[in-house]
Amino acid sequence: MFGLPLAFAAPLLLTAFLALPLLWYVLRVVPPKPRAVAFPPTRLLFEIKPKEESAARTPWWLTVLRMALAALVILAAAGPIWNPPAAGPAGDGPLVMVIDQGWPAASQWDARMAAAGTLIDAAASAGRGVALIPTGDVPRDATWLTPAAARDRLRSLVPVPYAPARAEAFALAAKMRAAEPKAGLVFLSDGVDMGADTDLAAALAPLKEASALVVSGGAAAPLALAGPQNGADALTVKVLRPAGGAPRAGRVEAKDMRGLTLADAPFTLPEGASSIEARFAMPVEIRNEIARLEIGSERSAGAVQLIDKSWRRRTVGIVSGTSTDTGQPLLAPTYYLTRALGPYADLRVAETGSAIENINRFLEQRVPVLLLPDVGTIPPATRARLARFVSDGGVLVRFAGARLANAQDDLLPVKLRRGGRVLGGSLSWETPQPLGALTPEGPFRDMKVSADVTVNRQVLAEPDGTLGDRTWATLKDGTPLVTGTRVGKGALVLFHVTADTSWSNLPLSGTFVDMLRRVIALSDAPPARDAAPADVPQGAPQGFERPEATSLSPSRVLDGFGAFQPPGPSARAVPADFDGRAGADHPPGFYGPPDGLVAVNVLLPDDAPKTLDFAALGLRTEPLQESQPRDLVGPLLIAAMVLMLLDALAVFYLAGGLSRLSGRRAATAALVALAMLGAGAAPRPAQAADDAFALQATGQTRFAYVLTGNGEVDDISRAGLNGLATFVGQRTALQAGEAMGVDPAKDELAFFPFIYWPILADTPVPPPAVLARLDAYMKQGGTVIFDTRDAIEASNVPGAPLTPAAAKLREILAGLDIPELEPVPRDHVLTKAFYLLKDFPGRFTGGTTWVEALPPADDVDRPARAGDGVSPVIITSNDLAGAWAVTRTGEPLLPLTPGEPRQREIAFRAGANMAMYVLTGNYKADQVHVPALLERLGQ
Repeated sequence: MFGLPLAFAAPLLLTAFLALPLLWYVLRVVPPKPRAVAFPPTRLLFEIKPKEESAARTPWWLTVLRMALAALVILAAAGPIWNPPAAGPAGDGPLVMVIDQGWPAASQWDARMAAAGTLIDAAASAGRGVALIPTGDVPRDATWLTPAAARDRLRSLVPVPYAPARAEAFALAAKMRAAEPKAGLVFLSDGVDMGADTDLAAALAPLKEASALVVSGGAAAPLALAGPQNGADALTVKVLRPAGGAPRAGRVEAKDMRGLTLADAPFTLPEGASSIEARFAMPVEIRNEIARLEIGSERSAGAVQLIDKSWRRRTVGIVSGTSTDTGQPLLAPTYYLTRALGPYADLRVAETGSAIENINRFLEQRVPVLLLPDVGTIPPATRARLARFVSDGGVLVRFAGARLANAQDDLLPVKLRRGGRVLGGSLSWETPQPLGALTPEGPFRDMKVSADVTVNRQVLAEPDGTLGDRTWATLKDGTPLVTGTRVGKGALVLFHVTADTSWSNLPLSGTFVDMLRRVIALSDAPPARDAAPADVPQGAPQGFERPEATSLSPSRVLDGFGAFQPPGPSARAVPADFDGRAGADHPPGFYGPPDGLVAVNVLLPDDAPKTLDFAALGLRTEPLQESQPRDLVGPLLIAAMVLMLLDALAVFYLAGGLSRLSGRRAATAALVALAMLGAGAAPRPAQAADDAFALQATGQTRFAYVLTGNGEVDDISRAGLNGLATFVGQRTALQAGEAMGVDPAKDELAFFPFIYWPILADTPVPPPAVLARLDAYMKQGGTVIFDTRDAIEASNVPGAPLTPAAAKLREILAGLDIPELEPVPRDHVLTKAFYLLKDFPGRFTGGTTWVEALPPADDVDRPARAGDGVSPVIITSNDLAGAWAVTRTGEPLLPLTPGEPRQREIAFRAGANMAMYVLTGNYKADQVHVPALLERLGQ
C-alpha cells in the first residue's frame, strides 16, 4: 500500500524495476544512427573537423525519457488500483456483515454503503451468501440472502438517530456463525464509542478470529453538538469529535421553529483537539427564538441540538420591600438573588422609587417573572394587575419577611398565619429545622435534599385540605418551606423564609440556586389540565391548577441525517420531566403540544464521543474508502504512448530529419498531426450520447420531469422527485434512482413510468411533432402528470377566468388526443394503490386532481386507452413537487399552505400512490383484495 490508497493486481511484476539500471547502461552506450550526408566531394571538405572526435552517446534527457517509458509500462503491467476495495474476510463460507447504523455513520453514509456494496460484489463473484445485520435496528433473526437480495436490503438501510447497540447485533452474528462455522464476519464500524454497550470488548470478541475483518477509519471523524448554554452575553454550544486529528473548521447555524436561519457561528477545531465552543453573541430576544442548532456541513442527528423553552434566558424583575439595599448592599435580599440568578437570567433590579411604583413599571414592561422579597401589603389596584399578570402566564415569586408576616395579603398560594415562627431563640424550645422533603408533585422533584440547609425563622401556613397539594418543599418537622400553585397560565410561589440570611442559610446554598432556576422556568411551562381545587384564595383569579407530570406525545422527530420528519409508529411518548438522551423508543425531536414543546436530543451536555481502538483489541482493520476503486492501467498506458511519441520525435530530430523536410512537407506533416489531434478531441457522435442516456435511464427505475428552461422550477422538480424516490424507497420495495430531466423533443420517453410536467404561464406550446411523441408515449402505457401549481390562485367558482398556467395547459392539451377526464372518484384505484387516501395535496390543498374517466369495457373508440387501467393523464394544481422537494439532508425546501401538521406526509403518500399506480396498474381493483380492504376500512 506504501501509505497510499494504492494496490496492484500483480505486484510481482514490480520486480522489473530492478532491470532499469541495466536499461540505463544500454541506452547510454548505444550511439545514435549515423547521419546521411549529400555526396558532392567539395561538400565533404567543409565537413572535415580539425581534430578527431570520440564516439557519440545517447543524450541524457533521451535516456531519462526512455527510462520513464519503461517504468510506466512496468506499472501498467502490475495492474495498479487507486482506492482498492477491502480485502474481505478470509474463508470460503458465506458472509455475515454487521453494519453500524447509528448517527455517527450518517455523515459518511454513502461511502459506507459503497464499501458494503463492494463486499457484496466480491461475495457474489465467489458464490457466497450474505447476511446483513444493522446495529441500529437489529432484526430478531437474520437469513442468508443471495447477493442480489442483499443489495436490495442494503439500499433500504438508513441511519437511525441514536447510538447503536452493538451487543445485540453481534449476538445475532454469533448465532449465524454457529450455524455456518465457515462464515466470514465483516464489521463496517463508525469507529465511535458512545458508551451504549456496557461491555464493548465482549461484544467485539467474535472479531478476533482469523476470518473476521473490521472496516473503519479512513474518513473524517463525525462532528456532534452538545451542552448548549444561554449565558449572560451569548449562547454557546460545544462542538465535539471522537478524537484529535487535523484542524477542522465549520459553522454552527441557529434556526427558529420555522427553519429560518437567525445566525451562524464559525468554529475551528485545532489539531489534536476533541472539542471547541461555538458562540452566538446576539440580543437575548433573538437568542430566545432559537429552536435548533446544527453544524451546516454535517449530515447527522448528532450534529443537531434542539432547544425548547427551558433553555430560554428569561427576564426577571426584582422589587425589594426592605430598606437595607443601599445602606448594606451585601446583606440585602437583592444581592443574594442577583448572585443566584445572574448566570441564568437577565435581571432588572429596582433600585429607586417605591415598591409599588416599581411593580407597576415592570408590569408595563411585560417582565415574565417578578421576585418580591418581603413586600407587604399591596394596594388593590396593583394587586388586581398582578392577578391578571399571573393569569396570563407570569410567575410571581414572593419571599417572607417582617412586612409580609404582618400584612393582610391574599395574593399567595396559601393562607398565612399572622406573625412568624422563631426557631432556636431564647424564648423557643425548638431547634433550627433542616430541609426535609421535596414533594414529587412540585418542580423540585428531581433535586437532592441538602443536609446543610437550616431554618431559624419562617412564616406558617394555615392548614387546609389543599396545603399538601401546594407544598413543594418542607422542613424536617413537615412545615412548608416553599409553596406554590398554578394560576391560569402562570404560577404563584412563596418562599416561607427571607431571600437573605437573616432567617435561614438557604440563600448561601446551591439548593437556593437550583430552586430559583426551576421556579423561573415555570414561566414557559404549559398549565396543567386537571380540575382546579375547590378553594381559591380571596381576591385571586380563578383557574388554580395543580402541576402534574404527564406524558408528552412526539410532535416532530429527527431522522438519522438530522432532518425533521413525522413520528413513526415506534416513537413513544416521554414523561413530562424526561431528561435522558434519545433512543429507539424516544427518537430525538420535539414532544408535547405546540405551546409546551420539550426537546429530546441525541447527546446530553456531559456526553463525549470516544474513538474505538481496534488495535488495542487485537482486531484486523481496513480503512473505509471515501471514493470508488479506480483502475489506473488505462491512464498509465496512455501516458506511455505519449512518451513513445515524444521518443520518436526526439530520434527524428537527432537524425536530422527536420533539415530534410521542405516547407511543403513540413506543412503537410503539421496538418496531419493537427488532424490526428482533432480526431482525438472530436466530440462523441449523437448516437453515443443517446446510448449513454438510454443506459442511465434503464439501469434503474427513474422518475422523470420535463425541462421547462426555468432553472428554479427545474431544480424544484428534480429535488421533489428525488424526495419522492427516497420516501418510496423507505416505505416500499421500489428503489428508484435519481430523477432525470427530459426534453420531449429529443429524448426517448418510453424509459420512464411517468413524467412530471410543471406548467408555466410562459411555457411554449410544443410543435406538432413533439405532441405526437407525447401522444404515443401516453397511448403506449406512460403517464404524464401535468401540474399547473396555481391552486392558491385558482377560483372554484364556475365560469371564473382561468389562471395563466391553466390557460396554457388547455392550449397544450388541445394538441393531444386526451380522453375524457373526471375528478378522482373516492373508489378509484389511485386512492388505495398503497395508502388509503381521500385527497392528493401538494404544497397547496385546494386544487382538484383529474384522471381519465374510464368508459365501459366494450367501448374501443376511446382516444388513449389506459394500459392496465392506468390513466395516461393526471392533472393537478397543488404543486406536488414543491411539497416533495427536500435538500440532500432531508429538510423541506418550500413551506406549505396552509401548512397543516400532516400535509407534507399526506403529499408524500399521494406521490407514493401515484408511483405504485403507474407501476402496478389496477391490481388493487381486483376483487380478491376486497375483503382485506373492507376489513382495513373497518366496515
